[in-house]
Amino acid sequence: MVSDPAAQPQIIGRVEPRVAPPRRRFFRMPLYFGGRPGVDGEAGQKGQFIANMVKASGQIVSPYRFRFRAFRAKVPLQVEVKNFVVKTVDSAADLEKILRLRYKVFYSEYCERKRLFAIDVDEFDVICDHLMIIDTKSNSCVGTYRLNCSLFNNRFYSETEFGIAPIIALPGVKLELGRACVQKEYRRGITLALLWRGMSEYVKLTQTRYLFGCSSVKTTDPLETAVVRRYLLEHYPCVPAMRVAPHEQHAIKALGLYTALADSLDEKIITANAKRMVPSLLQSYLKAGAVICGDPALDEEFRCVDFFTLLDLNHTTDAIERKFL
Repeated sequence: MVSDPAAQPQIIGRVEPRVAPPRRRFFRMPLYFGGRPGVDGEAGQKGQFIANMVKASGQIVSPYRFRFRAFRAKVPLQVEVKNFVVKTVDSAADLEKILRLRYKVFYSEYCERKRLFAIDVDEFDVICDHLMIIDTKSNSCVGTYRLNCSLFNNRFYSETEFGIAPIIALPGVKLELGRACVQKEYRRGITLALLWRGMSEYVKLTQTRYLFGCSSVKTTDPLETAVVRRYLLEHYPCVPAMRVAPHEQHAIKALGLYTALADSLDEKIITANAKRMVPSLLQSYLKAGAVICGDPALDEEFRCVDFFTLLDLNHTTDAIERKFL
Protein backbone atom coordinates (compact mmCIF):
# COMPACT_ATOMS: atom_id res chain seq x y z
CA MET A 1 0.00 0.00 0.00
CA VAL A 2 1.34 3.48 -0.89
CA SER A 3 1.40 5.71 2.20
CA ASP A 4 2.65 8.94 0.57
CA PRO A 5 -0.42 10.88 -0.72
CA ALA A 6 1.70 12.51 -3.43
CA ALA A 7 2.62 9.08 -4.77
CA GLN A 8 -0.97 7.94 -5.13
CA PRO A 9 -2.11 7.23 -8.70
CA GLN A 10 -4.28 9.83 -10.36
CA ILE A 11 -7.97 9.07 -10.13
CA ILE A 12 -9.35 9.32 -13.62
CA GLY A 13 -12.99 9.43 -12.65
CA ARG A 14 -15.44 8.98 -9.78
CA VAL A 15 -18.98 7.68 -9.47
CA GLU A 16 -20.96 8.82 -6.46
CA PRO A 17 -22.89 5.88 -4.93
CA ARG A 18 -26.09 6.58 -3.03
CA VAL A 19 -24.85 5.28 0.31
CA ALA A 20 -21.27 4.00 0.18
CA PRO A 21 -18.25 6.35 -0.04
CA PRO A 22 -16.98 7.17 -3.53
CA ARG A 23 -15.14 4.31 -5.23
CA ARG A 24 -12.04 4.78 -7.35
CA ARG A 25 -12.51 4.01 -11.00
CA PHE A 26 -9.60 3.16 -13.24
CA PHE A 27 -11.08 4.82 -16.31
CA ARG A 28 -13.89 6.99 -17.56
CA MET A 29 -16.21 5.46 -20.13
CA PRO A 30 -16.70 7.44 -23.35
CA LEU A 31 -19.32 10.17 -23.04
CA TYR A 32 -20.97 9.17 -26.33
CA PHE A 33 -21.07 5.74 -27.90
CA GLY A 34 -21.94 7.48 -31.16
CA GLY A 35 -21.65 11.06 -32.23
CA ARG A 36 -23.28 13.91 -30.39
CA PRO A 37 -27.02 13.22 -30.40
CA GLY A 38 -28.81 15.36 -32.96
CA VAL A 39 -25.57 16.99 -34.12
CA ASP A 40 -23.33 14.54 -36.01
CA GLY A 41 -24.28 12.35 -38.94
CA GLU A 42 -23.75 8.58 -39.16
CA ALA A 43 -20.11 8.91 -40.28
CA GLY A 44 -19.40 11.35 -37.49
CA GLN A 45 -20.99 9.04 -34.95
CA LYS A 46 -18.81 6.11 -36.00
CA GLY A 47 -15.69 8.23 -35.93
CA GLN A 48 -16.52 9.65 -32.52
CA PHE A 49 -17.22 6.15 -31.17
CA ILE A 50 -13.82 4.86 -32.33
CA ALA A 51 -12.02 7.91 -30.98
CA ASN A 52 -13.70 7.56 -27.59
CA MET A 53 -12.90 3.85 -27.33
CA VAL A 54 -9.24 4.37 -28.25
CA LYS A 55 -9.00 7.09 -25.63
CA ALA A 56 -10.71 4.91 -23.00
CA SER A 57 -8.55 1.87 -23.77
CA GLY A 58 -5.41 3.90 -23.20
CA GLN A 59 -6.79 4.90 -19.82
CA ILE A 60 -7.78 1.34 -18.91
CA VAL A 61 -4.22 0.06 -19.45
CA SER A 62 -2.95 2.49 -16.83
CA PRO A 63 -4.11 0.41 -13.80
CA TYR A 64 -1.67 -2.33 -14.86
CA ARG A 65 1.10 0.23 -14.82
CA PHE A 66 0.02 1.47 -11.38
CA ARG A 67 0.00 -2.07 -10.05
CA PHE A 68 3.35 -3.01 -11.55
CA ARG A 69 5.20 0.28 -11.16
CA ALA A 70 7.12 -0.91 -8.08
CA PHE A 71 7.86 -4.35 -9.56
CA ARG A 72 11.34 -5.67 -8.80
CA ALA A 73 12.96 -9.08 -9.18
CA LYS A 74 12.96 -11.21 -6.06
CA VAL A 75 16.07 -12.99 -7.33
CA PRO A 76 18.12 -10.69 -9.59
CA LEU A 77 20.22 -12.53 -12.16
CA GLN A 78 21.69 -11.86 -15.59
CA VAL A 79 23.54 -14.15 -17.97
CA GLU A 80 25.03 -13.14 -21.35
CA VAL A 81 25.35 -15.75 -24.10
CA LYS A 82 26.59 -14.54 -27.51
CA ASN A 83 24.15 -11.85 -28.65
CA PHE A 84 21.53 -12.74 -26.03
CA VAL A 85 20.94 -11.67 -22.45
CA VAL A 86 18.89 -13.80 -20.04
CA LYS A 87 17.78 -12.01 -16.91
CA THR A 88 15.00 -11.72 -14.38
CA VAL A 89 12.62 -8.84 -15.05
CA ASP A 90 13.43 -5.97 -12.70
CA SER A 91 11.21 -3.09 -13.80
CA ALA A 92 7.63 -2.32 -14.77
CA ALA A 93 8.74 -1.45 -18.32
CA ASP A 94 10.35 -4.88 -18.85
CA LEU A 95 7.39 -6.62 -17.26
CA GLU A 96 5.07 -4.95 -19.74
CA LYS A 97 7.31 -6.16 -22.60
CA ILE A 98 7.05 -9.80 -21.59
CA LEU A 99 3.29 -9.56 -21.01
CA ARG A 100 2.85 -8.17 -24.52
CA LEU A 101 5.04 -10.95 -25.93
CA ARG A 102 2.83 -13.50 -24.16
CA TYR A 103 -0.25 -11.91 -25.67
CA LYS A 104 1.31 -12.03 -29.13
CA VAL A 105 2.13 -15.75 -28.82
CA PHE A 106 -0.80 -17.09 -26.77
CA TYR A 107 -3.67 -15.00 -28.08
CA SER A 108 -2.74 -13.66 -31.51
CA GLU A 109 -0.87 -16.76 -32.72
CA TYR A 110 -2.15 -19.82 -30.86
CA CYS A 111 -5.75 -18.87 -30.06
CA GLU A 112 -6.28 -16.38 -32.88
CA ARG A 113 -8.18 -14.19 -30.47
CA LYS A 114 -7.91 -10.59 -29.38
CA ARG A 115 -8.09 -8.85 -26.04
CA LEU A 116 -8.74 -5.16 -25.68
CA PHE A 117 -5.33 -4.20 -24.31
CA ALA A 118 -3.01 -6.62 -26.17
CA ILE A 119 -1.58 -7.91 -22.90
CA ASP A 120 -1.63 -11.32 -21.16
CA VAL A 121 -1.77 -10.80 -17.41
CA ASP A 122 -3.22 -12.65 -14.43
CA GLU A 123 -3.18 -12.43 -10.64
CA PHE A 124 0.10 -14.36 -10.35
CA ASP A 125 2.28 -12.09 -12.46
CA VAL A 126 2.82 -9.50 -9.75
CA ILE A 127 4.00 -12.09 -7.17
CA CYS A 128 6.29 -14.08 -9.48
CA ASP A 129 9.71 -13.63 -11.02
CA HIS A 130 9.95 -13.66 -14.81
CA LEU A 131 12.84 -14.71 -17.02
CA MET A 132 13.37 -12.51 -20.05
CA ILE A 133 15.48 -13.24 -23.13
CA ILE A 134 16.74 -10.16 -24.96
CA ASP A 135 18.28 -10.14 -28.43
CA THR A 136 20.96 -7.47 -28.03
CA LYS A 137 21.16 -6.91 -31.80
CA SER A 138 17.55 -5.72 -31.99
CA ASN A 139 17.18 -4.88 -28.27
CA SER A 140 13.90 -6.79 -28.29
CA CYS A 141 12.32 -9.27 -25.88
CA VAL A 142 12.11 -12.64 -27.64
CA GLY A 143 11.34 -15.11 -24.85
CA THR A 144 10.01 -15.37 -21.32
CA TYR A 145 9.32 -17.87 -18.52
CA ARG A 146 7.37 -17.29 -15.30
CA LEU A 147 8.98 -18.51 -12.07
CA ASN A 148 6.94 -18.91 -8.87
CA CYS A 149 9.17 -19.95 -5.96
CA SER A 150 7.90 -21.39 -2.67
CA LEU A 151 10.45 -19.24 -0.81
CA PHE A 152 8.30 -16.21 -1.57
CA ASN A 153 4.78 -17.50 -2.28
CA ASN A 154 2.35 -20.19 -1.18
CA ARG A 155 -0.10 -19.69 -4.08
CA PHE A 156 0.44 -21.39 -7.43
CA TYR A 157 -1.24 -21.27 -10.81
CA SER A 158 -1.34 -25.09 -10.95
CA GLU A 159 -3.78 -25.06 -8.03
CA THR A 160 -6.38 -23.41 -10.25
CA GLU A 161 -6.50 -26.58 -12.38
CA PHE A 162 -5.31 -29.42 -10.11
CA GLY A 163 -5.44 -30.49 -6.50
CA ILE A 164 -1.70 -30.39 -5.73
CA ALA A 165 -1.59 -31.11 -1.98
CA PRO A 166 0.92 -34.01 -2.43
CA ILE A 167 3.30 -31.66 -4.24
CA ILE A 168 3.00 -28.84 -1.70
CA ALA A 169 3.82 -31.36 1.06
CA LEU A 170 7.15 -32.32 -0.51
CA PRO A 171 10.24 -31.20 1.45
CA GLY A 172 12.55 -28.49 0.17
CA VAL A 173 12.14 -25.48 -2.08
CA LYS A 174 9.72 -25.85 -4.98
CA LEU A 175 9.63 -23.80 -8.16
CA GLU A 176 6.57 -23.58 -10.39
CA LEU A 177 7.30 -22.91 -14.05
CA GLY A 178 4.75 -21.52 -16.45
CA ARG A 179 3.78 -19.16 -19.27
CA ALA A 180 6.84 -20.12 -21.33
CA CYS A 181 6.83 -18.56 -24.77
CA VAL A 182 9.27 -17.59 -27.50
CA GLN A 183 8.79 -15.26 -30.43
CA LYS A 184 8.13 -17.26 -33.59
CA GLU A 185 11.32 -16.28 -35.43
CA TYR A 186 13.48 -17.46 -32.49
CA ARG A 187 12.09 -20.95 -31.93
CA ARG A 188 15.25 -22.95 -32.28
CA GLY A 189 17.64 -24.88 -30.07
CA ILE A 190 19.60 -21.95 -28.68
CA THR A 191 16.49 -20.21 -27.33
CA LEU A 192 15.33 -23.34 -25.50
CA ALA A 193 18.87 -23.69 -24.10
CA LEU A 194 18.72 -20.07 -22.92
CA LEU A 195 15.49 -20.73 -21.01
CA TRP A 196 17.13 -23.75 -19.39
CA ARG A 197 20.24 -21.70 -18.58
CA GLY A 198 18.28 -18.92 -16.90
CA MET A 199 16.11 -21.38 -15.02
CA SER A 200 19.16 -23.35 -13.82
CA GLU A 201 20.82 -20.17 -12.49
CA TYR A 202 17.62 -19.34 -10.63
CA VAL A 203 17.50 -22.88 -9.22
CA LYS A 204 21.04 -22.52 -7.87
CA LEU A 205 20.35 -19.15 -6.25
CA THR A 206 17.18 -20.41 -4.55
CA GLN A 207 18.48 -23.93 -3.80
CA THR A 208 15.37 -25.39 -5.42
CA ARG A 209 14.81 -29.13 -5.31
CA TYR A 210 11.55 -29.60 -7.23
CA LEU A 211 10.32 -28.09 -10.48
CA PHE A 212 6.65 -28.42 -11.34
CA GLY A 213 3.95 -26.92 -13.51
CA CYS A 214 1.30 -27.37 -16.17
CA SER A 215 2.76 -28.61 -19.46
CA SER A 216 0.41 -27.66 -22.29
CA VAL A 217 -0.32 -29.81 -25.33
CA LYS A 218 -2.09 -27.91 -28.07
CA THR A 219 -5.26 -29.92 -28.58
CA THR A 220 -8.74 -30.17 -27.11
CA ASP A 221 -9.64 -33.26 -29.13
CA PRO A 222 -10.45 -36.02 -26.60
CA LEU A 223 -8.98 -38.88 -28.69
CA GLU A 224 -5.75 -36.99 -29.34
CA THR A 225 -5.62 -36.19 -25.63
CA ALA A 226 -6.11 -39.86 -24.76
CA VAL A 227 -3.30 -40.87 -27.14
CA VAL A 228 -0.86 -38.40 -25.56
CA ARG A 229 -2.03 -39.39 -22.07
CA ARG A 230 -1.40 -43.08 -22.73
CA TYR A 231 2.08 -42.40 -24.09
CA LEU A 232 3.12 -40.08 -21.25
CA LEU A 233 1.74 -42.18 -18.41
CA GLU A 234 3.20 -45.35 -19.91
CA HIS A 235 6.71 -43.96 -20.35
CA TYR A 236 6.95 -41.23 -17.67
CA PRO A 237 4.66 -42.19 -14.74
CA CYS A 238 5.05 -40.77 -11.26
CA VAL A 239 4.90 -42.82 -8.08
CA PRO A 240 1.29 -43.28 -6.84
CA ALA A 241 1.82 -40.93 -3.87
CA MET A 242 2.53 -38.03 -6.24
CA ARG A 243 -0.56 -38.39 -8.43
CA VAL A 244 -2.80 -35.34 -8.70
CA ALA A 245 -6.23 -34.93 -10.28
CA PRO A 246 -7.79 -32.02 -12.16
CA HIS A 247 -10.57 -30.09 -10.50
CA GLU A 248 -14.06 -31.04 -11.67
CA GLN A 249 -14.45 -27.94 -13.85
CA HIS A 250 -11.20 -28.79 -15.68
CA ALA A 251 -11.80 -32.55 -16.00
CA ILE A 252 -12.11 -33.87 -19.55
CA LYS A 253 -15.51 -35.40 -20.18
CA ALA A 254 -15.59 -39.04 -21.29
CA LEU A 255 -11.81 -39.31 -21.05
CA GLY A 256 -12.19 -42.92 -19.90
CA LEU A 257 -14.08 -43.82 -23.06
CA TYR A 258 -11.45 -42.25 -25.32
CA THR A 259 -8.68 -43.83 -23.26
CA ALA A 260 -10.22 -47.23 -24.03
CA LEU A 261 -10.22 -46.34 -27.74
CA ALA A 262 -6.58 -45.26 -27.53
CA ASP A 263 -5.68 -48.54 -25.82
CA SER A 264 -7.00 -50.38 -28.87
CA LEU A 265 -4.57 -48.60 -31.21
CA ASP A 266 -1.24 -50.01 -32.32
CA GLU A 267 1.69 -49.01 -30.12
CA LYS A 268 3.60 -47.55 -33.08
CA ILE A 269 0.66 -45.30 -33.95
CA ILE A 270 0.40 -44.14 -30.34
CA THR A 271 4.12 -43.34 -30.12
CA ALA A 272 4.36 -41.58 -33.47
CA ASN A 273 1.36 -39.34 -32.87
CA ALA A 274 2.19 -38.57 -29.26
CA LYS A 275 5.78 -37.58 -30.03
CA ARG A 276 4.51 -35.28 -32.76
CA MET A 277 2.17 -33.50 -30.34
CA VAL A 278 4.38 -33.22 -27.25
CA PRO A 279 6.06 -29.76 -27.36
CA SER A 280 9.84 -29.45 -27.29
CA LEU A 281 9.99 -27.85 -23.85
CA LEU A 282 8.07 -30.74 -22.28
CA GLN A 283 10.28 -33.19 -24.18
CA SER A 284 13.35 -31.55 -22.64
CA TYR A 285 11.94 -31.96 -19.13
CA LEU A 286 11.07 -35.60 -19.76
CA LYS A 287 14.62 -36.22 -20.98
CA ALA A 288 15.86 -34.60 -17.78
CA GLY A 289 13.89 -37.10 -15.67
CA ALA A 290 10.50 -35.42 -15.20
CA VAL A 291 7.34 -37.45 -14.58
CA ILE A 292 3.66 -36.95 -15.41
CA CYS A 293 1.40 -36.95 -12.36
CA GLY A 294 -1.94 -38.16 -13.69
CA ASP A 295 -4.79 -37.21 -16.00
CA PRO A 296 -4.64 -33.89 -17.88
CA ALA A 297 -6.79 -30.84 -17.26
CA LEU A 298 -8.73 -28.97 -19.92
CA ASP A 299 -7.77 -25.32 -20.35
CA GLU A 300 -10.61 -23.86 -22.39
CA GLU A 301 -9.22 -20.32 -22.40
CA PHE A 302 -6.03 -21.32 -24.21
CA ARG A 303 -7.61 -24.25 -26.09
CA CYS A 304 -5.19 -26.90 -24.84
CA VAL A 305 -4.82 -29.66 -22.29
CA ASP A 306 -2.37 -29.42 -19.40
CA PHE A 307 -0.36 -32.30 -17.96
CA PHE A 308 0.95 -31.79 -14.43
CA THR A 309 4.70 -32.31 -14.62
CA LEU A 310 7.16 -32.83 -11.76
CA LEU A 311 10.98 -32.94 -11.80
CA ASP A 312 13.05 -33.86 -8.73
CA LEU A 313 16.42 -32.16 -9.30
CA ASN A 314 18.08 -34.73 -7.03
CA HIS A 315 17.27 -37.33 -9.69
CA THR A 316 18.03 -35.68 -13.02
CA THR A 317 19.77 -37.44 -15.88
CA ASP A 318 23.56 -37.11 -16.01
CA ALA A 319 23.52 -35.28 -19.36
CA ILE A 320 21.19 -32.55 -18.14
CA GLU A 321 23.07 -32.19 -14.87
CA ARG A 322 26.39 -31.72 -16.67
CA LYS A 323 24.94 -29.25 -19.16
CA PHE A 324 22.76 -27.05 -16.96
CA LEU A 325 22.96 -27.91 -13.26
